Order: sequence, then structure tokens, then C-alpha cells
Amino acid sequence: MSILHINEVTKVYEGKVTKRALNQLSFEVEKGEFVAIMGPSGSGKTTLLNMISMVDMPTSGEIIFDGTKPQTLNSEQLAYFRRRQLGFVFQDFNLLPMLSVEENIILPLTLDEQPISVMEERLKSLSRKLDLTAILQKRPNEISGGQAQRTAIARALIHEPTIILADEPTGNLDSNASREVLQLLGKVNKENGATIVMVTHDPIAASFCDRVLFIKDGEFFNEIYQDDRQQTFFQRILNVLSLLGGHVGDFSSIRLP
Repeated sequence: MSILHINEVTKVYEGKVTKRALNQLSFEVEKGEFVAIMGPSGSGKTTLLNMISMVDMPTSGEIIFDGTKPQTLNSEQLAYFRRRQLGFVFQDFNLLPMLSVEENIILPLTLDEQPISVMEERLKSLSRKLDLTAILQKRPNEISGGQAQRTAIARALIHEPTIILADEPTGNLDSNASREVLQLLGKVNKENGATIVMVTHDPIAASFCDRVLFIKDGEFFNEIYQDDRQQTFFQRILNVLSLLGGHVGDFSSIRLP
């Protein structure tokens, strides 16, 4: 069952020079799917994520989100919709430094004025699952990058969103922490049935997904699906990236350990 429909979406930015960031892009995301979006710099990946997260609206075309058309909502309805339906994981974690790990995680439920009992139950479950129990009382500046990103993932999951949007979630992490975070997202996807759309420039990160969608100059370029072996999927991702152009020479010698 498709949970997200992108139908002929075009985004044009007006200015001294008119820029067409997306051009008649169409695709669907199935419920419970883990999708990566890849493309060279300037291909429209971030614009697309902004459209899906309703930070920005399409110039033409429509986005249908689990039966709802966000374009038809007023600003108050839209804010509620985003808070309830979407979970966000960012490259730079976006944790509030004055709050503890625990307070950062339950923030969406606090904003939603959920009962304390719901907060405690979900916090306990997620902390155990994401191995955060020992650091709940620490501040973001007292934990590692990997722990900070796990905290951000817990925050994205705690209100049980329909879809998780991840923007370069491993961009600021070393290879070990990256792998840990990607395995975690994969686990959340499989065990919780969470639908995840992840923008990434990293072919290793993309190889953890079910499907990789490639865009170039704001248009659909190609898509490939995961097979049984991550290594062969990774190699196929590299092959498409080499066709795409852009800065992909750096990736050609990478091998999955």
C-alpha cells in the first residue's frame, strides 16, 4: 500500500534567474519501505525533502500523504499534521543543548501534551531498543556523535509518525557510528514497520535501504531495488552513480567490510 504519492511535482524558484529545482517528478513510497534518494549536488534532493516535509510547497503537481493533501491545509492544520505524522532525523542532530537526552527524546510528546504515563512507557521501550538507558540524564555535549544521532532517532520515533524523513543522517559520523546508525534505522524499519525516506550522498548508507531512487537535474533518473546481498546492491548503486556523473569518483574504491 502506497503511503506517499509524488505526482508530477515541479518546483520553480523565482528570482533574478529562475531555477527549476524539480521537474515533473513522480514516484510512490510503500508503507514500511526504506527508500534512499541520491543524486549529484544540485539535483533537487533537499528540495524534494522540503516538499515531502511540507517546509515548502510545489509550484505544480501534488503530494498525497496517506490520503491527505497537505497543500489544502491551513498553517495551523499543517503544523499539527507535520508534528503528528512526520519524524525528522538531521545530519547535525538538532538536539537542544539545555535539555537532557531524556527531555530531548520526549519533546514531541511534551509539545503534544501527552500524558506522563504514555511518555514514560514509550521512553522506556525506545531507550532499551536504542541502547540509550545509561545516558538519559546526560546533556548532548556529554555524549558521542553516534549517541547523539541515536537520541535524535528516538525523538523521531517517539510519537509513532507515519513516515521518518532522514537528511544525510550519517554525514557527521565516523564509519563505525555511521554503520551503527544505519543498522539501527534498518532495525526500526523492519521491527516497527517504520517508513523511512533518506536523502544521502553515501552509497554505503544507501545500500542499507530497500530501494534507491536517483534524481538528476530535478528529474527521475533511475531506481534500483535491494537484492539478497548488500555487497552486490552496493556495487549496483556505484554503477548508477558513475552514470549520473557528479562527484562520485571518490566512491569507486570503497568496499563494504
